[in-house]
Amino acid sequence: MELAPELAEQIVAHAREAFPNECCGMIAGEGGRAVRVHPATNAEGSPFMYVMDPKEQLEIMDGIDEAGHDLLAIYHSHTRSAAYPSRTDVELAFFPNTLYVIVSIADDDNPDIRAFHIDRTKEPEEAITEEPVEIGDATA
Repeated sequence: MELAPELAEQIVAHAREAFPNECCGMIAGEGGRAVRVHPATNAEGSPFMYVMDPKEQLEIMDGIDEAGHDLLAIYHSHTRSAAYPSRTDVELAFFPNTLYVIVSIADDDNPDIRAFHIDRTKEPEEAITEEPVEIGDATA
């Protein structure tokens, strides 16, 4: 997944703004390249899990479709742990063809952004596959 620095900064800023709770949102893309970050509301308001507000989620997905983009990823933050899917993240991964991006701000000076394919129908040791995140050039 290609992620421009300013989009990575938007995700990190959202995570810091939502702290101590997890943040969440969606990333629109074209051919594996992120083109826009869509922050959403964590309806759980929890530092341990996220649930995207359903109405807002539908509005974001409609907007992504109307712009001619793809839903590249769903993102959320981990405030106290590594950027790796938790058991809850796997259980709630309902979009097997979409990337799940996790930003860890456990070390606020060094936020970590990682992406994963999660297939909750597979055995736990096969359910998570990491996808490289390339933070590079600015968006076009």
